[in-house]
Amino acid sequence: MTKDINLSTLVIGYGNPGRQDDGLGPACADRIAELNLAGVTVETNYQLTVEDALELSRYQQVVFIDASLRGGKPFFLQQIEADDECPMSSHVLSPQAVVTLSRTLFSADTEAFLMGIRGYAFDRFEEALSPEAQHNLNQAFDYLASWLQSREKHRGHA
Repeated sequence: MTKDINLSTLVIGYGNPGRQDDGLGPACADRIAELNLAGVTVETNYQLTVEDALELSRYQQVVFIDASLRGGKPFFLQQIEADDECPMSSHVLSPQAVVTLSRTLFSADTEAFLMGIRGYAFDRFEEALSPEAQHNLNQAFDYLASWLQSREKHRGHA
């Protein structure tokens, strides 16, 4: 599959904003979208889907953003790879499963990253982030915005 060189970076923020800190992924992605960075496309959803595999095959790199119950705080950013051993279901897909599908079905060589933003409150139906999660979101957003701008500048999109 030939890639369109204009499609540089896809950012996918996922999670349920109606479940408190589970909305960290979409909240961060929405803030990235407001920057209107050249070469960066932003999407949000409640969960990853098989259709995301086709979408990310069109990009040079993808950054998945999700709330994290574990891992470093305030956030982590790590490169991820396809994983043929990763469980797949049409109801629950991990970022690694989406990358695996994209590589298997579309021969994609998209560079993939996962940003996990530490969350704390997930038990109530409420569209509000906990104060601690809001603090982590601010730090994650600042880092990711700078990271994306640097990478896009290197690619010639800034």
